Amino acid sequence: MPVPIDDVLNLIGQQNAWRSECVNLIASENTQSPAVRNAQNNDFMARYAEGHPNTSEETRRYYQGTKYIDAIETMAATELKELLGAKQIDVRPISGNNANTAVALGMLRGGDSVIVNSTDGGGHISHAPIGVFGRRIQVRGMALKADGEKGLPLHYWPLAPDKYHMDTPAAIALVEQVKPKLVVLGKSLFLFPEPVSEIAAVCSPLGVPVLYDGAHVLGLIAGGEFQQPLQEGATLLTGSVHKTFPGPQRGIVAANLNPEDEKKYWQPVDRGVFPGSSSNHHLHTLPALLIATREMREHGKTYAKAIIANAQALGAALDSLGVPVEAKEFGYTKSHQIAVNVTAFGGGLEVAKKLEAANIIVNYNMLPGDTDPRSPSGLRIGVQEMTRFGMDTAAMGELAQLMADTLRNKDTAAAVIAFRKRYQTLRYV
Repeated sequence: MPVPIDDVLNLIGQQNAWRSECVNLIASENTQSPAVRNAQNNDFMARYAEGHPNTSEETRRYYQGTKYIDAIETMAATELKELLGAKQIDVRPISGNNANTAVALGMLRGGDSVIVNSTDGGGHISHAPIGVFGRRIQVRGMALKADGEKGLPLHYWPLAPDKYHMDTPAAIALVEQVKPKLVVLGKSLFLFPEPVSEIAAVCSPLGVPVLYDGAHVLGLIAGGEFQQPLQEGATLLTGSVHKTFPGPQRGIVAANLNPEDEKKYWQPVDRGVFPGSSSNHHLHTLPALLIATREMREHGKTYAKAIIANAQALGAALDSLGVPVEAKEFGYTKSHQIAVNVTAFGGGLEVAKKLEAANIIVNYNMLPGDTDPRSPSGLRIGVQEMTRFGMDTAAMGELAQLMADTLRNKDTAAAVIAFRKRYQTLRYV
């Protein structure tokens, strides 16, 4: 007798219908093309493939029956290398955080010093004391503190007065003082490129590897419109392939290492991926990653340009309507994100709830100087998904008006739905 599933299917249907009426501005999300979505429903969902495809006795698969996933994984790796200009790539991590975990497990031990971006300075939680980097470098008896305060040897990059750029001279001095085991660039609230070449120049003579966490901006990197961390001197690049890179929920680690550095840096990362942070690696989503990579090869540059133009336009429009957008003096952003200070409208959590009631989906977020992540002053807004549905800079002006009206307690739900109905066709596929 078949099990009942109608209630489950009903919830799926409700989600699909509701989201087609929503303006989604979550900076860490995207919508996949029909080809990417359809490719994930396959027999690989039930299979295992630990190890590497078609390799030596030491690294070969631990299971038989992998000849077709071997071909797909090899193709995905090869085509992503070409897209990112990398010599080494690992496509087995199942998220960007999982990729960071692999690096931490492979390269760090208790007591090692690391320099990262602080959470209120935009750093991801995986960079924090309670995240994988902080926990990896703990030793028995260490407190979860940062900046070397007689506890965890986790140091924060110094920020320029605007708080959205690094104070590069002070950062160089910090590297020379601390001589860390690893430095981490890249952020979760990520408006502007990092000074990769300057940091790499001081790290290289000290033998300090530079990890660039490109989870949010990987699609912009692939499109050549943000920065090129591997070409600028980063040792390793981690990333998610489901944010500005519109693929399935997975992650990658990439590098561009010579043979000597490959042995020194890549082999530990390889062990950090498997068996360190994963066993089997969600094989059914690998074909989808391969298709998304081909979509980005074809459309990535155009898509990335449109994303950045839309983010800047939305920032300018909101700011002109009296909704303060951060970093105005720098053009608001060079990425897919803008940071909005909504203190005057009740704070990040209350505003996010109010916008959700109007079918505009955002996430509340810490801004520089905030201390409580559960009650921050800001919103982090990303335009990559709505750009993919055809919204342009003019549409960003309309959206800004709807958002400003919502914040001022006007009933905008019907207007938002009507606005969203004009943008139902997915582009860049």
